[in-house]
Order: sequence, then structure tokens, then C-alpha cells
Amino acid sequence: MSIRSPSCIRRVWSIEQADATIAYARTVVMLVLVNGPPASGKSTIADALVATRPLALDLDIDVIRGQLGGWIDDPHAAGLAARALATSMIRTHLSTGHDVVVPQFLARVDFIVELERIAAECSADFVEIALVIGRAEALAAFETRRGAPTAPTHRDAAQLIDRSDEPDALGAMYDRFVDLLQQRPNARRVPVTRGDVTATVALVEAHIG
Repeated sequence: MSIRSPSCIRRVWSIEQADATIAYARTVVMLVLVNGPPASGKSTIADALVATRPLALDLDIDVIRGQLGGWIDDPHAAGLAARALATSMIRTHLSTGHDVVVPQFLARVDFIVELERIAAECSADFVEIALVIGRAEALAAFETRRGAPTAPTHRDAAQLIDRSDEPDALGAMYDRFVDLLQQRPNARRVPVTRGDVTATVALVEAHIG
């Protein structure tokens, strides 16, 4: 007789007796969103989080978007396609009992709500982290990164800013993020200490628990 167990729950299996009696312990998995303005350190923090969580997935949606052919010619459509792929990956990974960390700039609430819903469907904890950094500091960090990119996503972000029709596209992104936080009172706000990744990661870990 087969036993169907709930999906999205981590199990630790062990063979207790010769008749293959199976015992398992459950631990709820986590879906962690690391949101913040461009160049606030989202990807760096996500890297640090998964490094201490075996088989946790660092799911950078901008990386997925960059792997779609000709994405720069229609970044909106490419972004939607990347999110669709990401949600499938999130469900799959949570269902195997592993955490997922999503470092992503989000200035609208719709995708955050979708992530919350996926976590609930998978009986996973949803943790929303919002990195807080001053406007001038965030803009300066982006320009510094533009001059010395260390990842394809850095170059992609600069390219999108350069192609934007907004006169102050980067500043507008920051302002929209600040506006979003007014709609997300339960987001766990973490002040960013530039140049001290360890301190910022420690604050994030304290909020995750």
C-alpha cells in the first residue's frame, strides 16, 4: 500500500528495523524574498543565506531572464517569462523539502502576493526581507557597480537603465520601492551596512530565525 504524504515538507528518513519501518521528522521549509533597491546587496546576501542551508536554492530571476534569447528587445515579456519559470522552480524545490531564496527588486505588490500564495500552498514559511539604504547611497552604489560589474546581471541592469525613457530611471526605481514598503507593513526591514556584508547578513538571519 502506498502512502501519499503532504508536499513541500522536508523529511528526514531513517530505516529503524529490518522490516523497513520508516520514521520521519518534519521541518517546515522557507521561501525567503530578499527585496531592495538596485545595488543594495540582494544577490550577495542570498549567496550567504544558501551557503549555510544545504541544497537551498538561490533563485535569481534576473539570471533566468538573461538566459532568454533576445530578452533585451522586450524586457517586459522576458521578465514575465522568467517569473513563470521561477514560480515553477520554487514549487518544485519546496516540494523536495528545501528552502528557496529569491533576491529580487520588486516595486509592485502582485508578485510578492504570488510568492506568499505559493508558500502557503506548500505549507512553507514566507519571509519577506526589505533591505533599507539611503537614496543617495543606493544611487552611488549602482554607479560604482556600473563602472566595475562583477556579474552579467550587473551589466544587464545598467543596460536597462540606459534604455529607459524615464529621465531619472534609477531614482524612480528607488522611490517606487520606498512606496511599496508603505503597503508591506510586515516586511522585515534590514538596514544595509555598506562594506560590511557580514553584519547585514547577521541582521537578515536574525529576522529569519
